[in-house]
Formats: sequence, structure tokens, C-alpha cells
Amino acid sequence: MSSDRRTAAAAGVLFLVTEIAAIGGLALYRPVLDGAAGVLGPGDVTSAFLGALCELVLMVAVIGTAVVLYPVVRRQHEAMALGYACLRLLEAAVITVGVLSVLTVVTLRREAVGVAGVGGADRALVALHDWTFLLGPNVALGLNTTLLAYAMYRSRLVPRFIALLGLVGGPLICASAVAVMFGAYEQVSVTGSALAVPVFAWEVVLAVRLIAKGFDPVRAGAADAPRTALVPAGATAGDLRA
Repeated sequence: MSSDRRTAAAAGVLFLVTEIAAIGGLALYRPVLDGAAGVLGPGDVTSAFLGALCELVLMVAVIGTAVVLYPVVRRQHEAMALGYACLRLLEAAVITVGVLSVLTVVTLRREAVGVAGVGGADRALVALHDWTFLLGPNVALGLNTTLLAYAMYRSRLVPRFIALLGLVGGPLICASAVAVMFGAYEQVSVTGSALAVPVFAWEVVLAVRLIAKGFDPVRAGAADAPRTALVPAGATAGDLRA
């Protein structure tokens, strides 16, 4: 298996991990985030910790996709590769803040029962998590999806219909975030979920393509072709330096 083929397979697996971990984290957090301030139901602590674990896996997978894809995308367009990596790191940083806010909520509810002001701090931390959930999985994800999809569309490393899913899904989920910000609807709602479908489809379809077939081998090496063509037959490294 070639280096690019291994890279594609690793990226595909990481994209699938991000989807599974994100869905798992959201489901496991709900009992704590939706519960009354200062109240922990049976199993809420375990659910929150498992949700945090899912989010930590998500954070690692998000960074992993940037690291794994960077060398390949860099051959096509270095600025886009760097931009994608930076936006993925931003997404991971926002996710980390959300994890810390949920864990702090759990600590408050376990150890500060009856203490004045706990209810307000509790609600503030839940609100902080809600904002990180909006800015990470919506805004940051939408921006890095658009950038990577555009790079894939230009380079044709994958079929263009896959890149088009990202070019539609990325801006759409960013627009949805703006709508949620201005109170048009809740992020976790039928409308919000429907507008997230294209970006979800982009990551899943891209992952399956990368695992099953990898990058287009001709396009993956195309960026190196012009440089190679300029080297005269029989030229040595010393001749090129001269």
C-alpha cells in the first residue's frame, strides 16, 4: 500500500470517528445539560463522564484529520492546507472548552449543593457549553469543511460530487449557526438537524471514499509533476544547486 493510500485510509477512519464520537457525546450530555440546576439524576455523573470521553476522542480525531491530510493537500495548495489545519485546531480548542464546562457543572452539582449562587453558576456553565456547541460543530466545522471541500474540488483528489457536498454543507451549517444565534430556531431541533445533513453526508461519503479507494493517484501526484519535468535527464543534485 502506497503512502498516499495509507494516508487516505487513516483520514477516512478519523472522519468516521468524529461522527460517531460527536453523536455519542451529544446523546450522553443531554441528561445533565437539560436537568434542573443543582439536581443530578441516577446515572447522570456516569453519563456526563462518558460524554466527556466521547468529546475527547472527537477532539483527537479532529486534530488527527488535519495532521493526516496536511501533507497531501499541501502538495495541491499550501495555504489551503495550512488554513484547514488551523481551523481544525480551533474546532478542537472550542470542543475542549465545552468539555471543561460540562465537567465543571457536574462538580458543582455534586459538591456545592445548597451553596448560594450555585444555580446561577450552573446555568452560566450550561450556556457556555451551548455556545461552544454552536461555534465548534457549526461555525468552525463549516469553515474548515468549505476550505477542504474547495481544495478537493480544485485538485480533484476525490470525485467532484463529493467535494460539492462539502461546498454546500459547509456554508449551510454556518448559515444555520447564524440563524440559531439570532433565535430563529434551536440548534438541536428538526430544522437545525436538517441543515446539518449535508455536512454530515460530506464527512461520511468522503470517509467511505478514502477508505475504499483513496485519493485519485494521478491527481495526488500531479503537483510534483511540473517540478520533475524541469529536471534534465542525467542531472545531479549538484547541477541543480548550481
